[in-house]
Amino acid sequence: MAKQQAIHYTIKPTHPEAHLFTITCHINKPDPQGQQFQLPNWIPGSYMIRDFAKNIISFKAADSAGNKLDHKKLNKSCWQVQACDSGITIQYEIYAWNLSVRSAHMDTTHGFFNGTSVFLAVNGQEDSACSVDIQKPDGEDFKTWRVATSLKPLESTQYSFGFYQAKNYDDLIDHPVEMGIFDVGTFYINGIQHDIVLTGKHRADIPKLCEDLKIICQTHADFFGELPDIKHYLFLTMVVGEGYGGLEHRSSTSLLCSRTDLPLAGQAQTSEYRNFLGLCSHEYFHTWNVKRIKPEAYLPYDLSQEVYTEQLWAFEGITSYYDELALVRSKIISEEHYLEMLGKNITRVMRGNGRTKQSVAESSFDTWTRFYKQDESAPNNIVSYYAKGALIALGLDFTIRKATNNKKSLDDVMQSLWNQYGKKGIGVPEKTIETIAADIAGEDLSNFFGKFLYGTQDLPLADYFNSVGIALNSYISDSVDNTGGVKNKLEKEDIKTTSVGARVIHNPLGAKLSHIFDDSNAQKAGLSAGDIAIAVDNIQVTKSNFEKLLQSYPPNSKIPVHAFRRDELMLFSLQMTPAKENTFYLEVVDSQSELSINNRKQWLKAI
Repeated sequence: MAKQQAIHYTIKPTHPEAHLFTITCHINKPDPQGQQFQLPNWIPGSYMIRDFAKNIISFKAADSAGNKLDHKKLNKSCWQVQACDSGITIQYEIYAWNLSVRSAHMDTTHGFFNGTSVFLAVNGQEDSACSVDIQKPDGEDFKTWRVATSLKPLESTQYSFGFYQAKNYDDLIDHPVEMGIFDVGTFYINGIQHDIVLTGKHRADIPKLCEDLKIICQTHADFFGELPDIKHYLFLTMVVGEGYGGLEHRSSTSLLCSRTDLPLAGQAQTSEYRNFLGLCSHEYFHTWNVKRIKPEAYLPYDLSQEVYTEQLWAFEGITSYYDELALVRSKIISEEHYLEMLGKNITRVMRGNGRTKQSVAESSFDTWTRFYKQDESAPNNIVSYYAKGALIALGLDFTIRKATNNKKSLDDVMQSLWNQYGKKGIGVPEKTIETIAADIAGEDLSNFFGKFLYGTQDLPLADYFNSVGIALNSYISDSVDNTGGVKNKLEKEDIKTTSVGARVIHNPLGAKLSHIFDDSNAQKAGLSAGDIAIAVDNIQVTKSNFEKLLQSYPPNSKIPVHAFRRDELMLFSLQMTPAKENTFYLEVVDSQSELSINNRKQWLKAI
C-alpha cells in the first residue's frame, strides 16, 4: 500500500444513485486544543460565495482506537473536534448534484468534483503535504470506470483509481477529478502530455480536436516563451445537450459544452466549434494569467470570505481578448471569422446600458454581489469585466502600438507580468499593470485608464479599427437572436425595424418578459420584468411570435398589450418607435493604405 501523508483523505462514491460521496480525513497530529476543519465558501476563478458546506449532510469523528469523539459546528463551514492525544479521523458525506464546473456531481453515469467542494481543510496545517485515495463505487456496473485528474500519482498509474498526492491544501483543491467512462485524446506541448477527456455521449472527431488544440496551446506557450511547471495538462470536458462554461486550474481546466460544439468527422468548421475552441483557449491562457500571474490580494487565497480587487478586467478581460486573438494568430480560424467574433462582443457590450453606469473597475470589485448574482436589472445597471474588459485590452493594445510605432504592444505587458510576477510567485499589486503598460508605451496612460477603466466612457473603437483598415459598422436589430458580428442580409436603408426593448422567454400562458431595457418602449408603456404577455392587439402571443407581431406595425403605432402581473390581468399601451443602431460588425475596407495593411499584419501576426 502507498505511504500516506500526515494528512490523508479517502473519497468514494458510496451511493451514486443518491448522489453521495463519503470522505474520510485522517491526521496524525491534531491541534491539542481541539482540531478545526473548514470547507471553502468559494472556488478560485468564480467570485461568489457558494457555501459548499451546505452539502455536508453528516459528520462524525473518532480517535486512532476508533473511539467516538465529540464535535461541534462553529459556523456555517467550520467544525471543531474535541481535544485528543492520538491521531483522529473524521468522516462525512457530501451531497453532489450540481452539474457545473464549479462544484461536484455524482450519479450512476459519472462522478466529478472540485476539491473545494469535498475536502475539508485541516485548520493550522494547510501547508502540510496531503495524500488522497480516490476509490471507485462498489458493484459490477462500475468496474470499467477510470479516473482523470492532474493530481500527482503517489503509486497509482495514469487514469486509475488509487493514491495521489498534493504539496499542500492549496494544491489539493486545484486539481478537479472526473471519474467514469470517458474518451481521451492526447497531444504534446514542449514535451508535456496534454489530454482532452470527453465524458458524455458524443461523436466528436477527437483527432481533429487534438490537432487544433495542439496549435492553440503551442501558440500560448510560445507567447509566454515557456510552459509553467506542469507535468500533465487535462481538458476535462463534460458533454451535454445544452451547456457552456469553463473554470481554470493550475494544470487542468473543467469544461462544459454542448454536443453541437464539438467537431464531426468531415464537417466544415462551425461557429459553435469556434466558440468551443475560444473557450479552451481562454482557460489555457489562464494557466499563466490568473493561476500564476494573479492579484496580490489572492496570495494566499482566503476562501472563507470575499476578497476584493479592481483588477479582474485584466485577469479576465485580457484573457478574453487573447483567447480569440490566439485563434486567428495560430491560423485556426480565418481573419473574417475573428472579426465576426469580435463584432459579437462589441454588440454585447454596446447593447447594455449598464456600461454607462458602472465602470469596469467597479464591476470587478463588486463581482461578489452583482456580476455573479445578476437579476432582471443587470443589463441596465452592470457591465461585464469580461466583455468590456476585452475591449479595454484591445484599446490598450492599439494605444501602445500607436505610441511605439508597432515596436511594442500588449504582448509585451503580459510577458513582463509573467517574468516579473508569475514566474516568481509574486502577486500583482493594484494599478501595477497600468504602470507597466505606461512604461512600455513610453507615455502617460492615466487619461486612457481614467476614461475607460475607472470611468464609463465608450472606447473609440472605430478609430482603432480604422488604423488597421477595418470599418466598424452598425445597423438596427431588435431581435435578441441576432448577436451581431456579421452584416445584416438587408440593405441598411430597407431596415425599418421598430423596438420593443424587452427580452422574452417561454411561458405556458404566453411570452414572459425576463428583462426590460432602460428608456425602452416596453418600459415607457409600464411593462415590467416578470410580466406575462398573453395578447397583442387581441391576438394570442408566444415567445416565438411576440417580437414579430409587434414589429409588423408601423412606427409610432400604439398597440394594446394584455399581460398578467402576478395573477392580475393588465392592459398596456405600447408605442413602437424606430430602434437604434445597436448591432455591430467589422469589415475590411476595400481601399487601404500600406500603413493600415502593415498595422493589421502586426496586430494579427502569427507568433
